[in-house]
Amino acid sequence: MKKVVLIIFLLFSSLIAKEDYSEMSTQELIEIIGYVKDENKLSFLKELNSRIPKMSEYERTQYEKRLNETLEEKQLENEK
Repeated sequence: MKKVVLIIFLLFSSLIAKEDYSEMSTQELIEIIGYVKDENKLSFLKELNSRIPKMSEYERTQYEKRLNETLEEKQLENEK
């Protein structure tokens, strides 16, 4: 019985642990670029890509700046 309860708990907690990026603001999404866990990247990118056409000029500038920063960070890591 304890095993069944434990399995149900683990399944339920894994469902809750998934991020719901649709609840985040565009600015919040931009800020976490490069910090999203691999298991959440698909849903993150889907939400972010759906917002790109609707971004203001300021948001688009921040988005591009964050992408460049992330690429530079990854290049530095690869050089180590």
